[in-house]
Amino acid sequence: MENKTDDLLGQVSRYFTDKLAEHGETARGVDWNGEESQTTRFKQLSRIIETSEPFSVNDLGCGYGALYSFLASSHSSFSYSGIDIAEDMIRSAKNRHAGLSNAKFAIGSAPQSIADYSIASGIFNVHFGRSPEQWFGHIEATLDLLDQNSLRGFAFNCLTTYSDADKMRDYLYYADPCSLFDLCKRRYSRNVALLHDYGLFEFTMLVKKQP
Repeated sequence: MENKTDDLLGQVSRYFTDKLAEHGETARGVDWNGEESQTTRFKQLSRIIETSEPFSVNDLGCGYGALYSFLASSHSSFSYSGIDIAEDMIRSAKNRHAGLSNAKFAIGSAPQSIADYSIASGIFNVHFGRSPEQWFGHIEATLDLLDQNSLRGFAFNCLTTYSDADKMRDYLYYADPCSLFDLCKRRYSRNVALLHDYGLFEFTMLVKKQP
């Protein structure tokens, strides 16, 4: 099992390293279509955060740290920890955010410390040849990590099975939002929100922990 996991993480790392090399520190460099849709995603994911007081956040699959920049544009009292398995991504993130006392970046496949919130954007989209059952198992294991490392809640997004058929691609994984909503309600919290109304072929799940 460990070898299979290591093999998958190696594939993911190489895939996103190549994207970064091709497109640079842009939305396309982390395999999104453009800056506008990336901002839309961040707006949905950040709805998990209660911003009336200082907060901390883990960003799993942080890429070059675009979520930090998004949060910093409207919040000042927060600490951010970005984690990514692609070494080149972390190098870019550190260079891009050098000298910032509230941001740190590390190579890895799991958060290194517990934060108020954890966020994962786009890390479940490409299945790397795994069967639907195998990939769903990977998603479950990752959500367990997000839950274990979040005090107040976590958020993630997935491509949706409700996508238009002519837009769907074989190498991408399209999740059933209802199945994941049920999983999150039963396993993690009574307070779960499914956001599927923001104009993209995906959904965002917000899992709020009980106080």
